[in-house]
Amino acid sequence: MNDLANATRCDPETMSGVPVFAGTRVPVRPLFDYLEGGETLQEFLRQFPSVRHEQTITVLDAAFVKVADAIAA
Repeated sequence: MNDLANATRCDPETMSGVPVFAGTRVPVRPLFDYLEGGETLQEFLRQFPSVRHEQTITVLDAAFVKVADAIAA
């Protein structure tokens, strides 16, 4: 799974439109909060078992591409 549209959802009916991992009510933001706080990806996945590893990798890859594009511009 490397398509962000398949890994995440943004729907006003779910969590007031906050981006969430597809098939869950888990917002994407806590993934970055966990990593920023020094936690591991494995700890995030342990705390949010409904999120699949592939979804987190897709989100992190998309963030990397955004950063790389911003630096290249």
